Amino acid sequence: MEKVFSAYSASRAKRAVKINYMQNKRIAYFISPHGYGHAARAAAVMEAIYRLNPDICFDIFTSIPEIFIRDSVSVKFQYHSVLTDIGLVQSSPLHADINETVKQLDLFFPIKPDLINRLAGMLNDQGCNMVICDIAPAGIAAAKRAGIPSVLIENFTWDWLYQGYTGSNSNMERHIDYLKHLFSQADHHIQARPACCPGSPELTTYPISRKPRTSARATRKKFNIEEQEKLVIISMGGVPDQYPFLQELCTYEDYRFIIPCSVEELKIQDNLILLPRQSGYFHPDLINACDAVIGKTGYSTLAEIYHAGVPFGYIAREDFRESEVLVTFIKEYMKGLPIRENDFYNGEWVSILPGLIALPRIRREEQDGASQVAEFICRQ
Repeated sequence: MEKVFSAYSASRAKRAVKINYMQNKRIAYFISPHGYGHAARAAAVMEAIYRLNPDICFDIFTSIPEIFIRDSVSVKFQYHSVLTDIGLVQSSPLHADINETVKQLDLFFPIKPDLINRLAGMLNDQGCNMVICDIAPAGIAAAKRAGIPSVLIENFTWDWLYQGYTGSNSNMERHIDYLKHLFSQADHHIQARPACCPGSPELTTYPISRKPRTSARATRKKFNIEEQEKLVIISMGGVPDQYPFLQELCTYEDYRFIIPCSVEELKIQDNLILLPRQSGYFHPDLINACDAVIGKTGYSTLAEIYHAGVPFGYIAREDFRESEVLVTFIKEYMKGLPIRENDFYNGEWVSILPGLIALPRIRREEQDGASQVAEFICRQ
C-alpha cells in the first residue's frame, strides 16, 4: 500500500505584512527559465488563484516562451520578456554544464541596480500589489525596491542547489551567500513537496501541478487509442532529445507510445505518435490518459504523474542535486521503477514495461498543491 503524507500550514508573522488581497487586481509572477517545470508550476498556481478570483490579472516576467504560458493558462495576463535568473545551463536533458553555468552566473549576479530599478518601476506602473516568485530572485529584489510584498514558492532554491557543485567549480561558491540572502528577503515563503531543504515556511503543500482539461477517454479518442490498449508516454520535461530506440519500439505492437517534443511536425508511424513542441495536446491530459510514463525525474513531470497516479519509469539525473530527493519521494509515495540512463538510450528499458504497467494506479483524494497556495494567497 502506498504511503500517505500530510501537508501542514503554520501561520506566522514574518514581517507583519498584511494585504487585503481579494481587493487587489494585479499580481506579478517572476518565473525561472530553467527548463519548463517552474513555468508549469506557476501556471497551476495562477489557474488556482483565478478560480478563486477571476478578476485577477497577472504580469508574467520570464524568458520562458510566451506560447508555453498561453498553452498552460486561461487567466488574463501580460507577458514581459526578461531574464530573471540563470539556473543551470543544460548540455542535455539529463546533464548540466557547470563551467558554462558559472560563466553565466558571473554575468548576471549580483543583479544590476539598473535592472532592479527598471523592474520595480514596471511593477509600480502596472499597479501590481504582490509579486510571486518561482525561484526567480530578481522578482524578490524588484518587489523590495517597489515596496510591495513578495511570495517565494519553491521546492529548492538556487543557493541550496549550487552547493552541490562547488566541488566541480569552486567559483560557484561566490554566488551562494548572495542568493541565500536574496531569497531570505521574501515576505512570505511556501514550500512545495517534495521539498529538498525542508525548513519552516508558512505553508507546505502537496505537489503542485497543472490539472488535466479532458478525460482520459476523450484524450485517447483523439489518437484513436482504445481503452484496452496500453499507452506509454515518454517525456523528457519539454526538452528535445534523441531517441535511438524508436525503431525498436515499433516491434512492441501491444503498446502505443506518445513522445512529446520529438519532431517538428506531428508524425504517426506504426504504434508511435511523435508530437512537436506546440502540438495542441496538453501534457497533463497525456499523462492522465496513459498507463505509464517513462522520463526524467523533473519536478513538474513528477507532480503531474503523482496526481494522475500512474506508474513512473524514472531516469534519475545523477549530477542534479534535486534528483535524489525526487527519487526518494517516488519510492515512498508513488508507483515506479528506476531506469538507468544508459538503459534508456540503448532501449533496454522496454524490458520493464510489463512490470511497470502491472503496478496499480493510485487514486488521489487530497487537495492539490496549487489550490493550497491559492487559498493561502487569497487570505493575505
